[in-house]
Amino acid sequence: MNRTPYTAHNGDVRLAADDLGGAGGEPLLLLMGLGVSRFWWPDGLVTALIDAGFSVASFDGRDSGESTRFDDVPAGDPVTGLLRGRPLAYTAEDMADDTVAVLDALGWQRAHLFGVSQGGLVAQRTALRHPDRVHTLTTYAAVPSDVRGAAVLRYVHLRFLARLARMRHPDGRDGDIAAGLALLRALASPGYPFDEREARRRVERELDAGLPSGVRDSRAQARQTSATWHGPRLRALRVPTLVLHGGKDPLIRPSAGRRIAASAPGARYVELPGVGHDLPREIWATVAGEIRVDSARKRPYGSLA
Repeated sequence: MNRTPYTAHNGDVRLAADDLGGAGGEPLLLLMGLGVSRFWWPDGLVTALIDAGFSVASFDGRDSGESTRFDDVPAGDPVTGLLRGRPLAYTAEDMADDTVAVLDALGWQRAHLFGVSQGGLVAQRTALRHPDRVHTLTTYAAVPSDVRGAAVLRYVHLRFLARLARMRHPDGRDGDIAAGLALLRALASPGYPFDEREARRRVERELDAGLPSGVRDSRAQARQTSATWHGPRLRALRVPTLVLHGGKDPLIRPSAGRRIAASAPGARYVELPGVGHDLPREIWATVAGEIRVDSARKRPYGSLA
């Protein structure tokens, strides 16, 4: 897949982004999950989105991929970061503002947002903080932005987290690949075959770019989960919202998606049978189609109603 690189800046923070194609289509910005880079988006899904009429771009949030990292800030693990009650290095508002900085760098006045997992959380907060920059919002396998701290854990399968914490892999590239594949296999959809070749391609693409393994950087993940939100609640959302969630998500309970949809006025909820906390190739066309349908609900330019 051809990538045209961009660099955005939010103050001193540098944000790496890629234009993935579809020139002339409606702008759609992809936000990836906790810790991992934009290289984890499946090429086939991006192609499906372009074929659905979107101009697609992706970026690395702060503390991931090629964007600015805060390695000098001491941190523990994602759960302790979540429970600490105050940010380690930056706020959730900072992360939402990063999204807008990327839109500026791309020359997009307004865009559709599609966020997966942690990316879905950031996308919600961007739409709440900057509604004038967002056409529509799509979250996938995300928790509600209203829920903070320990309350998030009611939507998480804690046994699954404990299983992930017990995984051990050797140092070095082979260990990084093994860790990435083990995570993707654990998150995979029980209703569909696990595509190890596609999974390996995504893991290796991140490493081939000279990046540290996002899967193994628990300190960066902790800084991201500790980024507290003090902005509006979901009931204040005025952006057309689509909520997608796998019916067999092993990490985030579908009740999280239902809560987002129930809280955001006019939101549409679609539960995907047999789907886990991943994006198997069998649903790429479905996901692209659902986002395309929802894009028709975008507000007229300049309207905040």
